[in-house]
Amino acid sequence: MAEKRIVTGNYAAAYGALLSRVEVIAAYPITPQTFIVEHVSEFVNDGKLDAEYMPVESEHSAMSACVAATATGVRSYTATSSQGLALMHEVLYVAAGLHLPIVMPVVNRTIAAPIGIWCEHNDTMAERDSGWLQCFCENNQEVLDMVVQAYKVAENTKVLLPVMVNLDAFILSHTVEPVEFPDQKDVDEFLPRYDPKHAYLRPKDPMVVGSFASPEYIQEFRYQTEESTQNAKEVIRQVNDEFAEKFGRDYGGAVEEYRMDDAEVGLITLGTVSATTRDVVDELRDEGKSVGLVKMRWFRPYPTEIIRDIASRVKALGVYDRAMSFGTGGPSYMDTKSALYGHSTIPVLGFLAGLGGRDVMVKDIKLMFERTLEAAKKDRVEKEVTWIGTRGVQP
Repeated sequence: MAEKRIVTGNYAAAYGALLSRVEVIAAYPITPQTFIVEHVSEFVNDGKLDAEYMPVESEHSAMSACVAATATGVRSYTATSSQGLALMHEVLYVAAGLHLPIVMPVVNRTIAAPIGIWCEHNDTMAERDSGWLQCFCENNQEVLDMVVQAYKVAENTKVLLPVMVNLDAFILSHTVEPVEFPDQKDVDEFLPRYDPKHAYLRPKDPMVVGSFASPEYIQEFRYQTEESTQNAKEVIRQVNDEFAEKFGRDYGGAVEEYRMDDAEVGLITLGTVSATTRDVVDELRDEGKSVGLVKMRWFRPYPTEIIRDIASRVKALGVYDRAMSFGTGGPSYMDTKSALYGHSTIPVLGFLAGLGGRDVMVKDIKLMFERTLEAAKKDRVEKEVTWIGTRGVQP
């Protein structure tokens, strides 16, 4: 029977691993992720989780261990943040290139310099082209649920790609919220034991893994990863629907729309800002302003078709980013414009706020909607990218 408890996002991420019955955990600490692997170690020590717990000497080693473990045909798990994810960079491509369904919560944190431990999305955005799927969580319930869903998506034979489950540093990782813990029996029915369709490291059936390849073959490998990424779009929808039927929580798949049916403009968000934006939408609706929220849960694969459909129903879109691609704007803003190129002529505006962990306030989100409504009225963009709450910069 499901029970409700008050827990942090880090605990929710760890409990998701417990419910998923992971078999190998590669652990290395980094603020503000450390408690995730500490909680998992407690589960193993207390006999709640039958798994091999491997303290390693770096994040690079942690991902290397997960690659090796998953290649033998077991369900593996690790977690990291910021510089730790950057240190994994080399091995992230190996995991995706070998089509290994590893799941890794990432506590989104500022990348140095300067050194910061607070929320920013530049760490995972830097890996958006590594072949990993990425989802962003709004609350701690979603963190737990998405870890379980991530394994179901990753291990689907049409996908077989690793997944990052992203949660905002401290806003979720260290903040307690009510979370419903599903019954283990129900999770086992939803997510059976991992049944690998290709386990590379079998002593009785040896093969070379991650070998040298000439130009004759590498392009086809890249196409296979692209094909799997595209397949993930439908699998994500199917897994969401199955989860909703089983547990009663429907996350809408790749994108969740809020009051978008008759909206004149929409604001695309990632992560915890979605919660505040939902309240702002209600407030502006009470004022007679036709606005809505487009909560992008899965950033990779980018939900191109869904965003194009939404754009066909509105007069303008704003895109919020907690990361910066210098010289061009936020990564989500760039991808949105790319998705709509040749398909829509509506104004698309980019908004940058909350970098380095700065709070994103109600007034900031209201400004995003105001600028987007102005662009809809004028049918043009006067300022493509707006920095909000930045000293010395006029928004």
